[in-house]
Amino acid sequence: MPVYYSFKDEPLDRWEFAIGYTENFLRWYAAFRLRDPSILSPDSVSRDGLSELIKARLEVPEGLAGALNFMRFLQGKDVTTPEDKAVTLPRRVSDWDESTIVMFLDEFQNTRLPQYNFSIVGFMQEAVESPTCPHFVTGSAMSILAREILGRGSLFGRFRSHPIEPMTNYWGARLAFNASRYHKAHIDEKMLPVVADRCGGNPFYITAVIQQAAEQGKPIVSEETLNEILAVDLSSGFIWAELNDQVTKWIERINEYGITKWVLYLSAIEEGDRLDLDRIQKELAEREGKVVPIETIRDVLIKLSRGDLLQYMELGGWFRKIDDPILLEFLKVWGRIEVEGQDRAGVQNDLRTQYQTIKRRIYDHKGYLAEVYIAQILWSGQNKTLPGKLFHSKEDITLPWHFSYVKLRSRLGGGKGMEIDVEGGAGKERWICESKWWIGRKVGRVEVESLMRKGNAVKEEVGEGLRILRLWFFAHEGFTEDAEALMLKNGVLWSVREDLNGLLECLGLRELPELVDEKEFEVSGC
Repeated sequence: MPVYYSFKDEPLDRWEFAIGYTENFLRWYAAFRLRDPSILSPDSVSRDGLSELIKARLEVPEGLAGALNFMRFLQGKDVTTPEDKAVTLPRRVSDWDESTIVMFLDEFQNTRLPQYNFSIVGFMQEAVESPTCPHFVTGSAMSILAREILGRGSLFGRFRSHPIEPMTNYWGARLAFNASRYHKAHIDEKMLPVVADRCGGNPFYITAVIQQAAEQGKPIVSEETLNEILAVDLSSGFIWAELNDQVTKWIERINEYGITKWVLYLSAIEEGDRLDLDRIQKELAEREGKVVPIETIRDVLIKLSRGDLLQYMELGGWFRKIDDPILLEFLKVWGRIEVEGQDRAGVQNDLRTQYQTIKRRIYDHKGYLAEVYIAQILWSGQNKTLPGKLFHSKEDITLPWHFSYVKLRSRLGGGKGMEIDVEGGAGKERWICESKWWIGRKVGRVEVESLMRKGNAVKEEVGEGLRILRLWFFAHEGFTEDAEALMLKNGVLWSVREDLNGLLECLGLRELPELVDEKEFEVSGC
């Protein structure tokens, strides 16, 4: 039986928490057993009516009967350490009734914040140590959750962590496609992975950009239009509203010294990745007219890192910017408006002007689209054997059991023409992939030789640790006979559009799109 509970931002005392946690558990128990989701809502079933409903419509075993009694005792405040008894209640019921209850606890980091003037973490130790009542905890402030709550103290070693990584550009593109259909926004198919890339694979950012495009009635047909939409959303749209709310709430919790806004803003506009505390101190003195001790600034930065607004490298004792380009850009805009007090319309116009002058990051959108699909084949094909014919190989191809990374458009050294379209690293095995989405022209010997030179450069760079090197070439229109002969002689894998679609089908992925607006012949490299 599943039970979902989210720890609130609002201040609670131990009795409010215990009653709310217990009532929530009983509602989910009854709703699941009776297959009636309406029971979850207080508008349908009152707290007092909940016990009567359970007794009338369910067979009540001893564990559940004890839970109903416990709820009555809580309401009469006739319980010692109510928070302890509340969090261990699901385990007591599952153990006593020999049933299985799965607890899903969201925003678990809030148990460590000032709104809870009591601690439940120590009591959770007993609650989670039950094979019949496993607990899954999640949260958005991963620094608190992973380091302070699960990584130390009574819960250390009792949870296994699984960080949620950004979406790959393939799945980010799929989300952008689905969101554009839902919100009735137009976006060129070749721009889908570009949106995912600019949003860092964050599903909220991707959806927000699509919503903003729909609201503005502005089709996303180029990087220029995408930049315009981002400029609006960062300064006044969906991204602004959500991030402003999160940042403001966090600052209100930790603004002990009254300088937190300034410290956060100055951190965001720091040149380089590593924060210079001396420079922040100097800037504070110039802008606020007072010298703040370095230790005070350090304390504020540590508290900001707990909300994942920057990173604290604890072992080295230094700080760096958060690895989130959208959040960083937002903090710069937010600081100008909320900290420096500049006019919002003027800041938005400056941002639009700045974004209009950004150079295109991806010079061949169709080529980039193919690379995203190739990268997803590597990710999805891990530990699988794929038909050799789709690589023009006599033998089937088995991909590594796990890639440490799959990177797009990485550079190998400083030499000209040493950009690798798709690179996958799996310890002793390395994949180097080239992609050419050329229309009306086949790939020739020169391009194959270029890929082979990159392979040789990788061999030299990695050295003896490299055991397997796979070179794989995708060409939309195919290869010349000379190129095919060279690849066959040197063991280079190759695929054309039909082959790539076959691989995508094998892995349950969407086939390459048909881009109907291709009028010009493309002869530049991807």
